[in-house]
Amino acid sequence: MNPEEEKRATPCSSRVFVRNPHLDVMKDDVLYHFGLGTATHNLPAMFGDVKFVCVGGSPLRMKSFTEYIAAEICMEDPESEYPNICAGMDRYAMYKVGPVLSVSHGMGIPSMAIMLHELIKLLHHAHCEDVTIVRIGTSGGIGLEPGTVVVTKKSMDATFLPKFEQVILGKTVERNTDLDQCLAEELLQCSKELDQFETVIGNTMCTLDFYEGQARLDGAFCFYTEKDKQDYLKKAHTAGICNIEMESTVFAAMCKLSGLRAAVVCVTLLDRLKGDQMNVSHEVFQSYQLRPQILVGNYIKKLLKAKAVAATVQQ
Repeated sequence: MNPEEEKRATPCSSRVFVRNPHLDVMKDDVLYHFGLGTATHNLPAMFGDVKFVCVGGSPLRMKSFTEYIAAEICMEDPESEYPNICAGMDRYAMYKVGPVLSVSHGMGIPSMAIMLHELIKLLHHAHCEDVTIVRIGTSGGIGLEPGTVVVTKKSMDATFLPKFEQVILGKTVERNTDLDQCLAEELLQCSKELDQFETVIGNTMCTLDFYEGQARLDGAFCFYTEKDKQDYLKKAHTAGICNIEMESTVFAAMCKLSGLRAAVVCVTLLDRLKGDQMNVSHEVFQSYQLRPQILVGNYIKKLLKAKAVAATVQQ
């Protein structure tokens, strides 16, 4: 990121920022993959109260999180089906309960990037302020027991560097992948208070692929040895990398550009130093998947409770 872009990426207020002057002259902004638009929907009325956004790969996981958080913050409606706001489209799923928005992002950097462009514009058009966004998901661990939750300190690329690169107009643009360290520490403290599962703060490696990009030996193609794989993963571990997934660099880069307070919380499903495939039961797998939801859900509940107490005191 060049110095001017870095400067623009540090907003001086709590609003969600877009960085595109062309939007100012558009009569209507169509958020195509969400099936929403500024001319067809009252975005401030629909989303203006959003304070927390949770994103995850699977639509089912995000619906499950919506049901979970609704019960946690006492906004559960026994009659509600929690309709998918993006039901008219088939790319992403979106659910809302109170100030919490849940959105699926698909798998990999391109799918995450498309979703974030439209999500950031949605929050901007809705005039949202003081928004915290968290990616919740699964990952492969390096030197950690399966089921450990990792709160990302730095998101790194497959060469162990904290950056996101994208080719724009034929030129490679490098962007910063800093995440909010205070938020990471708050999430870690929340996990300690819960005392239900192991949680650590560590670096996360983001790759472009699930198989060769993550040094797996079980893909359709593999032109390296077990030793090559172990050497690579051990280098990653030496660089402070605790887990591997496929979205965190672009997530961190785009959230920083837009002024969103962001964190990545992923559970490890296996230790990649010991294997490539999941060998746990479906029940254990499901219990692991719930851990980021439980942590982030309790964090949101804690903040909303503190806000309610503060409002009562002011009265």
